[in-house]
Amino acid sequence: MTFSIVENKHKRRCEKLNYKIIAYIEAVVLIAAIVGFVVYGSYFTNQPIILSGAGATFPAPLIQKWSAEFKDMTRAQINYEGIGSGGGVKQFTDKTVDFGASDPPMQDSEFSTASGTLHIPITIGGVVPIYNIQGISSGLNFSGQVLADIFSLNITRWNDARLSSYNPDTTLPDAEIVVCHRSDSSGTTKVFTSFLSDESETWSSAYGASNVINWPSQTIGGKGNPGVAAAVQQNQNSIGYVELSYALQSDIPYGNVQNAAGKFVEPSLETLGAAASAVSLILPPGNASWASVGSYFNLHEVQEPDNGYPITSFSYVLIYQELNVRAGMTLDKAKALTWFLWWAIHDGQHFSSGLSYVPLPQSVVTHDEATLRMIIFDGQQVNNWT
Repeated sequence: MTFSIVENKHKRRCEKLNYKIIAYIEAVVLIAAIVGFVVYGSYFTNQPIILSGAGATFPAPLIQKWSAEFKDMTRAQINYEGIGSGGGVKQFTDKTVDFGASDPPMQDSEFSTASGTLHIPITIGGVVPIYNIQGISSGLNFSGQVLADIFSLNITRWNDARLSSYNPDTTLPDAEIVVCHRSDSSGTTKVFTSFLSDESETWSSAYGASNVINWPSQTIGGKGNPGVAAAVQQNQNSIGYVELSYALQSDIPYGNVQNAAGKFVEPSLETLGAAASAVSLILPPGNASWASVGSYFNLHEVQEPDNGYPITSFSYVLIYQELNVRAGMTLDKAKALTWFLWWAIHDGQHFSSGLSYVPLPQSVVTHDEATLRMIIFDGQQVNNWT
């Protein structure tokens, strides 16, 4: 009987303690919600805020995830369409969207026609060679010259001696290589072909580096990263190129690429991050031309790390420093857009790894903060973060 009384008292104490814990948690959640509303939601008027963006397909899943999270916090809706970097730059310069997105930075010719453009790196990507060879998983080694020879059809069979020499422990098939590529205007293509141009004089003179390439007629085109991934999956003995995140999400085998240090580096969040940390030392101001950064991190001014993946690049949001140049922009929309970008480079980075994107190094976040403080509306600073 005594034991039962003690047991019941203990049970009631535990229940009271549980109620207190639950009440405390609910209070914390409520306070967080109130703070979120004060900081974000009530920062704008009660009028619906809808913002538009367009551009690179690579960061589209990440931007769309950010947009959903930001809408939950603020009720501001950000609609982003992945149409390719070329289309994004065009819509941005035509001022038909509130912001653009591009994998390569603007060329000087593009930058000069879009006065007041800011470049804001929002994530890091890498272009990887993907392939579909029965019985061979990820890990084939490629040099830049061999990749250039394959995509220009100067190497046409998988067991070519030049490719086999880099993969002595793998029996490559005596099969014709099916080449797949982007059919649309693509920042991924610009990044990849910039690398091939630097690695091969023959490629540079015949094809060059561009968002759109005049590919050999025997090759297969696919729209967007998903289109190229699908083309490779549907064609045996094929090769293509996509952003690392798409290779991981599609579970497609991908290769290692030789870097300037002579190392065959596996593309990963860590090896892409190593390259980004190195290039962060030489970034230009946000309101300057970023053409010198290059379509990929050609680290000629700094020491490329041994573990740095060579075809690594930022993906950028493009935004005008003076936001009132965009028709229909209001102060509330300007506040929402700048808050969204501020949130994306800070809290938004926590979603990166889970979606196979590389989080920004702190040095790049600090650089972006300075750029976002430059944004004005009707000549007045939109937000003044401390």
